[in-house]
Amino acid sequence: MNIDWSKLGFHYTEPDFIVRSAYHDGKWEEPYATKDKFLHLHVSATCLQYGQEAFEGLKAFRGVDGKIRIFRWRENAKRMAKSAEGLYMAPVPEELFGKAIRLALEKNMDFLPPYGTGATLYFRPLLIGTTPRLGVGPGRDFEFIVIPSPIGPYYPGKFHCTTFVVNRHVDRAAPYGTGTFKVGGNYASSFRATEPAHAQGMDCLFLDAKYHRYIDECSAANFIGIKSKVESQKSKDQIEYLTPRSSAILPSITNDSLMTLAKDLGMKVTRRHIRLEELSEMSEAAACGTACVISPIDKVIDPENNRIYRLSDEPGPVLTKLYHALKDIQYGRAEDKHGWCEVIEN
Repeated sequence: MNIDWSKLGFHYTEPDFIVRSAYHDGKWEEPYATKDKFLHLHVSATCLQYGQEAFEGLKAFRGVDGKIRIFRWRENAKRMAKSAEGLYMAPVPEELFGKAIRLALEKNMDFLPPYGTGATLYFRPLLIGTTPRLGVGPGRDFEFIVIPSPIGPYYPGKFHCTTFVVNRHVDRAAPYGTGTFKVGGNYASSFRATEPAHAQGMDCLFLDAKYHRYIDECSAANFIGIKSKVESQKSKDQIEYLTPRSSAILPSITNDSLMTLAKDLGMKVTRRHIRLEELSEMSEAAACGTACVISPIDKVIDPENNRIYRLSDEPGPVLTKLYHALKDIQYGRAEDKHGWCEVIEN
């Protein structure tokens, strides 16, 4: 095996093993590693017929001390369980989830990038309905699979800004629909907006589906806005970390981590409806998620209203500080005060 870690993008690289576990007759089997990367599905499986599917994304890091850290996998297990319940699937028990992740790491240790390369080992846990069915309804049989792959930065090159464009003609997810679950259908439904944006070198900003007035999500990631204001003449600037509250967006583990770090740094953290026009009051903004961590936004184009919201041509100081604070914990360069990482001696 000869991988140029410096040239890895956010692309699939074939590992040695994946990990699988099937659910039949109300029980999960013990997870096992296999080199078989193909599914043996009935053509009428509920994952194919009715989209009964959920997935996750998390990373393992080789730290500055040589130890391996798996970041907040229990939160991914909890979120997958909620997605499963939302689609009438059997939730994967938390301990089985963790056992499968550790086994996938153990069997693919050669694919864990060295410290200092900027690359990580990404895990894609997948849960699918396998019961053959033609009548509309959920299946009763499932398969849980963990797919590991070494990846480079989601946005290659240095920490930089991306332009976003507002799309009012495509809704990513409806209020009280499946937007809060991590299911493939949410992403497939967004392609009509994201692909045209990507073709122009931009990404897509989705507004709420009901009013098309409030910021919902940045393509496949949560939105962060930074505001600075003077509380009084005698006090220093109060920095506000602002993120949407919505019944149609995914609860991001990265966003949750960044909100905690923002509070640690003395920022005010607010979750509420955010009007698109409030972009003009922000000093910084970004998308955030497992893949990109933080992707700063330089400007947001609103073609319907012929308006451009300009933020910063370079990543701003607040988001840069938060980005490095989180990365330092993941790589063991800073104390993990919140107990987010499972440390594995190597």
